[in-house]
Amino acid sequence: MVREDGATYYAEPAKTDRSRADEWVTTKVLPHLHGHVRPRAEIADELIQFAGAAPEFWAYYAAYDWVVLCQLYGRMIDIPAGWPMFCRDVQQLRAEIGVEVLPPQESTEHNALADALWTKAARDFLHTLVRITCAQQGKAGVNRLTL
Repeated sequence: MVREDGATYYAEPAKTDRSRADEWVTTKVLPHLHGHVRPRAEIADELIQFAGAAPEFWAYYAAYDWVVLCQLYGRMIDIPAGWPMFCRDVQQLRAEIGVEVLPPQESTEHNALADALWTKAARDFLHTLVRITCAQQGKAGVNRLTL
């Protein structure tokens, strides 16, 4: 994750059965793991501290990432109080404002932290195009996080 202030958070769940990974995950994702392993409950607690009380979440093709994040807390209705029940999606924003192509990702794809940094940059690029700022939205102080 990347916070609006540029701070980052990265962790891998301790109990993961990597033998169930398909060929794509094995070749595209597993080589980029950093080994910052934590129990799921610890990750959930650290994310509450990192995200704060009323965050706004963004992701690139957000659906799956959002489900996985929410599962750290149990059911969707078990996410921390003040957190939204949805994640905003960079691809949806891109399509909505009619942008054909996002700036290329020059970092390593499928590296979770590099992907989150690029997604934040893509979101910021789109917001710049439509001149959306926290002040214009009346949302000063929102802690935006990118998955």
